[in-house]
Amino acid sequence: MERTEGDKVVSEQENRKRNMINFVSEDIVFNLKNKTILKKWITATIEKKKRKTGDISFVFCSDAFLLEMNKEYLNHDTYTDIITFDYSEDIPFDSAKGDDSKGSKNRGNISGDIFISIDMVKENAKKFSPFDSAQGDKQRKKNFNFEDELHRVIIHGVLHLLGYKDKSKVAKAEMTKQEDLCLKALQKI
Repeated sequence: MERTEGDKVVSEQENRKRNMINFVSEDIVFNLKNKTILKKWITATIEKKKRKTGDISFVFCSDAFLLEMNKEYLNHDTYTDIITFDYSEDIPFDSAKGDDSKGSKNRGNISGDIFISIDMVKENAKKFSPFDSAQGDKQRKKNFNFEDELHRVIIHGVLHLLGYKDKSKVAKAEMTKQEDLCLKALQKI
């Protein structure tokens, strides 16, 4: 499939090369491990939902930076682990079905900026790590897995771009189910 861009014809393959997943840091120094594997996983997740990967930027930042964004753009004066700005092409979506509601074969590109607080991811990894309460903090530190929590937050942002919500109890349960499925798929890549 080709499309016209000014006087230039752009092939689907050339267009696909332009669509990319980027990982950057804003106000912190952070080096993400396994970028190539994560890009494959994110792309596979999007394709499984019958969508196409557009331009997605993951911006890793501090709690303070994300708090300021939360205040400025969402009018929320609270800390959070993630904020997703969705620039995807508008396609009707029913997250309960995991697909667009009209069954259209012309699905748009998934694009957006996903801001992730590395501070909050670290805290949540400690807080939500499984541990034996009899062992207390020693056991918690042993089971601390920052990367697992980071992967969960990354795919959480992608799922938001795919149309999944998490405001109601039912929607949150579906989001968690989808996160778990995606995390299992990552282990196979």
